[in-house]
Amino acid sequence: MKKPSEIPWKTLSSKPIYSNKWLSLREDVAELPDGRTTIYGVVTCGHCVGILPFLDPDTVLLIQQYRYVAQRVTWEMPTGGSHAGESTEEAAQRELAEEIGYRAGRLVPVSTYHTSKSVMDETAHLFLAEELVKLERPPRDETEFIEIRPFPFREVLQMVLAGEIVDGMTVIAVLLAARLKTC
Repeated sequence: MKKPSEIPWKTLSSKPIYSNKWLSLREDVAELPDGRTTIYGVVTCGHCVGILPFLDPDTVLLIQQYRYVAQRVTWEMPTGGSHAGESTEEAAQRELAEEIGYRAGRLVPVSTYHTSKSVMDETAHLFLAEELVKLERPPRDETEFIEIRPFPFREVLQMVLAGEIVDGMTVIAVLLAARLKTC
């Protein structure tokens, strides 16, 4: 017999609230394992990618930009959403091209995870990018104002450990890359 923590909730109704090209918000009524009901808000963003680009085994490229929701400037790796019909690898290559002007000769998948397990329906796919090839950079997204800078990987790891890099996708990718380098 299943424990209450293992019983799936049943969606009784779902009502769209808001949608734009990046996300949608809906309000569901769900039946709990004990038969009661609750209202549940769900934000759907779909799939996204994050790519930690290595210029060489000891140097990574990061981007700096102002993040509106966080109300601060951040250093982070290239990230972005996957377009309809696009594989995660294609999305990763597109984001590298758009944000830093490179293509990866080799993409190494390092993690796939849910960015928020409670209210967000978004799955992140993280890659290390190696064997970078410089491209003629296509126009950037109209909302992106980016500075690109190379960093020694050990410095980026220290920035993560010191709390200077706060983007979750970047933190996870850097820590996984550091673990791979020591294994």
